[in-house]
Amino acid sequence: MPGTTGASPAPDDGSRMSALFSRKYVLATIAASSLVVFSAVFAKQATAPTTHLQQAPSSIHKKAARDTLSLLDEMHYEHRVLNDALSAQVFDRFLKDLDSQHIYFLASDVTAFQPHRLTLDEALKRGDLRIPFLIYNRYLQRTRERLEFVIAELDKGVGSMSFSKDEALEVDREKSAWLPNRAALDELWRKRIKAAALSLRLAGKADKDIQSTLTKRYKSQLNNLTRSKPDDGFQAFMNSFAESYDPHTEYFSPRTKENFNINMSLSLEGIGAVLQSEDEFTKVVRLVPAGPADKGKQLKTGDRVVAVAQGDQDFVDVVGWRIDEVVELIRGPKGTVVRLQVIPASSVDETQTRLVSITRNTVKLEDQAAQKKIITIKQGEASYRVGVIRLPAFYADFDAMQAGDPEYRSTTRDVKRLINELKAEKINGLVLDLRNNGGGSLSEANSLIGLFIGTGPTVQVRNAGGKVEQLVDPDASVTYSGPLAIMTNRLSASAAEIVAGAIQDYGRGLVIGSTTFGKGTVQSLRPLSYGELKLTEAKFYRISGASTQHRGVNADILFPNIFAEEEVGESALPNAMPWDTIPSARYVPYQDFSRRLPELRKLSDARQASDPDFRYLNESIGLARELKKQKTLSLNEVQRRKEKADLDARRLAMENRRRTAKGEALLKSWKEAEDKAEEEAQEVAEPGEEKPEEEAFALEAARILIDSITPQVSKR
Repeated sequence: MPGTTGASPAPDDGSRMSALFSRKYVLATIAASSLVVFSAVFAKQATAPTTHLQQAPSSIHKKAARDTLSLLDEMHYEHRVLNDALSAQVFDRFLKDLDSQHIYFLASDVTAFQPHRLTLDEALKRGDLRIPFLIYNRYLQRTRERLEFVIAELDKGVGSMSFSKDEALEVDREKSAWLPNRAALDELWRKRIKAAALSLRLAGKADKDIQSTLTKRYKSQLNNLTRSKPDDGFQAFMNSFAESYDPHTEYFSPRTKENFNINMSLSLEGIGAVLQSEDEFTKVVRLVPAGPADKGKQLKTGDRVVAVAQGDQDFVDVVGWRIDEVVELIRGPKGTVVRLQVIPASSVDETQTRLVSITRNTVKLEDQAAQKKIITIKQGEASYRVGVIRLPAFYADFDAMQAGDPEYRSTTRDVKRLINELKAEKINGLVLDLRNNGGGSLSEANSLIGLFIGTGPTVQVRNAGGKVEQLVDPDASVTYSGPLAIMTNRLSASAAEIVAGAIQDYGRGLVIGSTTFGKGTVQSLRPLSYGELKLTEAKFYRISGASTQHRGVNADILFPNIFAEEEVGESALPNAMPWDTIPSARYVPYQDFSRRLPELRKLSDARQASDPDFRYLNESIGLARELKKQKTLSLNEVQRRKEKADLDARRLAMENRRRTAKGEALLKSWKEAEDKAEEEAQEVAEPGEEKPEEEAFALEAARILIDSITPQVSKR
């Protein structure tokens, strides 16, 4: 899992829960990134290409399948029974994983598979993998046919394609019917090739170069296909099987596990991004906090990488490449520059690409450490100082701690020191910024909550046997007792959700931002006779008894949500475990904000409506969602050029409206805006530096906090 942040075993903190959260729960707080283990899915094959694509399971695979079923039956949190219903779910998931866009299998293939839809359960109990491999071999056959068709079409020349006809390509075929025959598939793929060629043409490439680029692309895919091994088919099916239980239960083959271990290391030199395969593209699913990509502010969650260049060298087209090969190309020595050509997350049109330059570096603990600043808020004649502590992850230097270093770094130690410094600077309130915090050390999350409360429970955990345990802050001392707010967004996950939920339940502070990710499950790694299984064994619950699973933590006061909840978050994942409740823990709330919330929301809404950066964000979100609704893509060159010009004009107008409101110089073209953004990305970012619209969030959170402590707010 590339770029996963701290998922370390809890230190011995004297808690009676320390045994529960030992090595067994090393993956408990991987959080948002745990959904993308497929980012390391198939390792490179060293064997020579062959023309024989038929695969068969080995006895090793059969035993591993039986072992996996046994572990799931015994240890998975939900103890699901492998019956006809689950068999159907696994069958449907496998077809979707292989061909989500319905562009390879024929309707007749799927019809032929249907008799096996309710028999996978009995077959798996016997370790019989013939049906999964029958389906996988048909997938290899159909994929080879499609690639051979594409290459033959390209041999006719891009010049033979007509870009003046009024025809369109269906953008998303996930819910479309399987096509009835090869002629229908040929027509679909003719349009797909034409769309790819037109995208490159609109990007300024000559027809000769387009033909060369696309031919290399599809020949590379065909070459990768011929190197497929039985392990690939087994890995694909076992993941479909495991993830039918829940999205964080996954099978790792030995090679996949090796990649997983490599990518868990924070010393890995690269750009600091978690990637996964999605159809033909490599998609960015998360940025490592304080990593090079995160600091550059240009690469975004949901962007799709289409080409990679080393320094000033030519771009290499990576559409259709295996994920491990793309990762290897992006990785490189510290201090070197890699350039990426990406399709923005908000774009359906592949011509809307953006260039991103990133200087590779090592993600270090100190880069992810908590940072502070002070925001001054003026209201009338009064002036208030609000401290902001940004916390990218929950971390601890366990090696230094175990070596007896009295100055070892940890989240709680660093935040406590920063709080004391801010208190010395006479702050009137504190904002703890957990945006984009994907989790980390559970022990650190527990002790961090203790900085703001006296003795009391912080989180509840229910295991697969139904036993509920509580983590408790045993220290009665309180480091900070003043006004407090927690900032969250959709990428705040796992341990970050535990902190936000506890602060909200205690009434210790306001939660401001957007609904969190919703990962409230605990995973562990279990060895198999061949590979390993990561499975869900426990579930987190807030002290109020509500689960953080699926629903996350809802903010008291909302900010614009940059990430669409239907695309990012636990609720967007197939087979996500449900939200539920258990009895509340015994705790005493500090205060109740419910009476003040309507007034605080009204004040914040008014400010957001008049703030240039908030208006720009809302316009950008609206435009992105509008583009996502686009169902077809025109294959008419004149029409596409007009659409691109119109879109660029809209984006330029949005940016210039913001600049006008802020008294800044206007831009003449959207290209100028993109060039400026790339120039800024090349500059070394200062610690904690944010884009204007992101900085607006922290400023508004500080204003809300001051509103909450100012008497007679409504009279202002």
